[in-house]
Amino acid sequence: MKKVLQSIFKKLSLKILFIVILIGVNIYLLTFPSKILGKIIDLMNNISANKDIIIKNIMFLLLTSIGILIVRTVWKYFMANSTRTLEKDLKDTLFKEFLSINITSIQNIKNGEIMSYFVKDIGEIRGALYRVISHGTRILFTFIIATYTMKQVNFKLTIAVICPIIITIFIIIILKKHVEQSFKKAQKYFTSFSEYVQESTDSIRTTKAYSGELNQLKKFIKKNNLLKKGNIAVDVYSTLLSTSVTICFGFCYGITIIFGSKLVLDNEITIGDFIAFNGYIDMFFSPISWLPGVISKFQRAIISYKRLDKVFNLEKENLLLENRNKNLIHGDIEIKNLNFSYPNNIDKVLKNINMIIKEGSSLGIIGTIGSGKTTLMNLLLRLYEPPDNSIKINGININDIDLTNLRESICYITQDNFLFSTTIKENVSLFRNNYRDEEIRESASKAMFSEELSNMKEDIYTIIGERGIDLSGGQKQRVVISRAFLNNSNIVIFDDTFSALDNKTEEYLLKNIKELSKGKTCIIISNRISDVKDTDHIIVLDQGNIVEEGVHNTLIKNNGLYEKFYKQQASNSSESFLS
Repeated sequence: MKKVLQSIFKKLSLKILFIVILIGVNIYLLTFPSKILGKIIDLMNNISANKDIIIKNIMFLLLTSIGILIVRTVWKYFMANSTRTLEKDLKDTLFKEFLSINITSIQNIKNGEIMSYFVKDIGEIRGALYRVISHGTRILFTFIIATYTMKQVNFKLTIAVICPIIITIFIIIILKKHVEQSFKKAQKYFTSFSEYVQESTDSIRTTKAYSGELNQLKKFIKKNNLLKKGNIAVDVYSTLLSTSVTICFGFCYGITIIFGSKLVLDNEITIGDFIAFNGYIDMFFSPISWLPGVISKFQRAIISYKRLDKVFNLEKENLLLENRNKNLIHGDIEIKNLNFSYPNNIDKVLKNINMIIKEGSSLGIIGTIGSGKTTLMNLLLRLYEPPDNSIKINGININDIDLTNLRESICYITQDNFLFSTTIKENVSLFRNNYRDEEIRESASKAMFSEELSNMKEDIYTIIGERGIDLSGGQKQRVVISRAFLNNSNIVIFDDTFSALDNKTEEYLLKNIKELSKGKTCIIISNRISDVKDTDHIIVLDQGNIVEEGVHNTLIKNNGLYEKFYKQQASNSSESFLS
């Protein structure tokens, strides 16, 4: 995270320097109106004699005001441009980080928390940059320039007015600790609240189906109440800070009126000087009132920085490795003595797995729920890191193969049927622009989706809803399967991809897949015998072990788990037919 910010600030350094210079010029120009007004008031004792000088001062006041407007407009523009650039670059970099984070690290982060990183935390850092440069610089320049200008009027009066301002600054520094603590709690409550809202909206159908609205509402009210209390605490301490500033300036004006009036009566300063001095005090009001906000915003930004820094320090996948095999992967897949446990989990998910998948052959994997079928494929894709030399392709240790090329060589059709809320074309091509429209239509046709496609007005440019909500379960599966017919990978994996299809569609689709996988290595994972029975080899997994393997006709005669599946599914099929 530190390097990311350094890189962004380096890019913005000239703009920031220009902004600081403009702010300095702006503060210097702001001292002129009070000074000019003071001169005009002193000249008013003899208007006829000083008429020309008064007019010149009024014109100078007008030109100064125009100059202040121009300078402020320019630095405001550059300030907005710089902070929005920071925000954009941070979001781009953070999204890139999320794409490269190891799956074992990212799966423990909830969606609501991820959204708070992009919206809340990056927003806090952008806001802090704005406050520190815009307000912080103005505070600094105001103290230097305005104090120097006030000293020219009367040194003793300047010291008397500055004292309560310094005392107020110390009070603000003390209160900022409480602001930080209260904001941490509020941030925690916001993350919890955001996660819950995200989860609740995702599960709205399930909630309604089980009449869970009342329980959801109770939990929402509880979390919302905690968020309210956290925000109230932040508001209370913020109010204390702003009240301290108001009291401070009450003292400043009181000192000026009492002490300044005496100096006027003693002829140590003129009435014009007295008026000008009050104008200089006004210059302090905004910067001092900003000080609590700058400190509070800076503290929030530090908290947000630490949260984002944890994300940037999560373990990353090394997608491109030097001196590694970078050719398109094909050939035999050998799995030898593979044992695997998930991180922070003692129990083995896979135990002593041994198999060889010949290039161009098909493998069916069937087993009980939780037997390790999908885990085995995740290791083949290196979504999780397998033990060294436990998996080899073409005799090469899979951990020595360039990760990007490995995954580009494997077309993995997952069981979750995830679809993006965009067009059919982009869902099939996965946003790659190197495919022609006709290729997309052909892949959809081979996935038995052509009939539905012909009924859509926009054809492959039809936009489906979020997560494909406009499509049925079977239609979603076929759109996802279309990716396999478009992708030119040497290894194709179907992970429980046919569960929502009717028997007839599944039969035609499996024939097309058989054509697709000619010369390719094809792996079909399923809980249904009909999906794997025609593969060249079948393995049966149970509790992480290979308990049976062979071809369909042999396995149904073994009186094992495969035969049990076969009889159960045959019985269910008969009952369904009779009904």
